Amino acid sequence: MRLIFATNNKHKVEEIRSIISDKLEIITLEEAGIHIDIPEPYNTLEENANEKSRIIYQLTNTNCFSEDTGLEVDALNGEPGVHSARYAGEEKSFDKNIEKLLSKLHGNPDRKARFRTFISLRMDGQEFLFEGICNGKIIEQKRGDMGFGYDPVFVPEGAGKTFGEMNLEEKNIYSHRRKAMDKLVVFLSHVLNNQ
Repeated sequence: MRLIFATNNKHKVEEIRSIISDKLEIITLEEAGIHIDIPEPYNTLEENANEKSRIIYQLTNTNCFSEDTGLEVDALNGEPGVHSARYAGEEKSFDKNIEKLLSKLHGNPDRKARFRTFISLRMDGQEFLFEGICNGKIIEQKRGDMGFGYDPVFVPEGAGKTFGEMNLEEKNIYSHRRKAMDKLVVFLSHVLNNQ
């Protein structure tokens, strides 16, 4: 089965492809010849994921999926949340976002946080939603230069390393995106088996 993945984020494409390996054929927006930046205008991850898959399905009439992910920090009342990518400004700078996060948490002993991912699948005009959560904590200084976003300051529960210190195989053991994708793959397996 072929699905368009409604994103321009190469890191996310690499991660998703490492998760599903040979189970699905993932086509990027670029490979589908679509050169647009899809807005994320809503206040929830679910609505933003929904909007991205809706736009691409309307444009292509092809089964597709999108995702939106946010980092939610308990001590900051769920910030940066839906604004994770643009936390420190519209230029989406990973370094500036991390700087802002660490500065707001400075001296706070409560470091609990979670990554939440919502995947919106559009098949034959219908939408299906899948959620993945990874609990963990924010450390005080960056460690590791793998991954992207907040990975160098996030340690998942049960791990001794940040996501930034893990290769994709290690990250996929804990990953929020992996948990949501696993649900998507199980759903699609049922669909294919019943055809």
